[in-house]
Amino acid sequence: MTADLMDAKDAATRNDLGRRGEDLAARYLESQGLVLLSRNWRCREGELDLVATDGRRLIVCEVKTRSGAGFGVPAEAVTAAKIHRIRRLAQLWLSTYRVGWCEVRFDVISVLWPPDGPAHVEHLRGAF
Repeated sequence: MTADLMDAKDAATRNDLGRRGEDLAARYLESQGLVLLSRNWRCREGELDLVATDGRRLIVCEVKTRSGAGFGVPAEAVTAAKIHRIRRLAQLWLSTYRVGWCEVRFDVISVLWPPDGPAHVEHLRGAF
């Protein structure tokens, strides 16, 4: 197999893992009584993974999924630059949907899903 094909296969596997992690995170939030408002909301500036509400506030969730902790736990991938971008995207989401002022909470859902075992979900409320 050539390096290009291996890279494409690895990227597809990572994309599939990320999608499965987001699916699991969405189900988890719903099981906690939250209502999903948007999933993979996109605009020119980027994407929000999950936007939900608990009836009182807007909850913007960044989902990070990894198959192992060799490069750190998934939540460690949420950098200062990513936090800044997510906050900006949340403002754009509010503007797009014409939502007036409301309390916004920013969460991280960390999914560690080893290839040979069950997934572990950690919900970091008010992470930033």
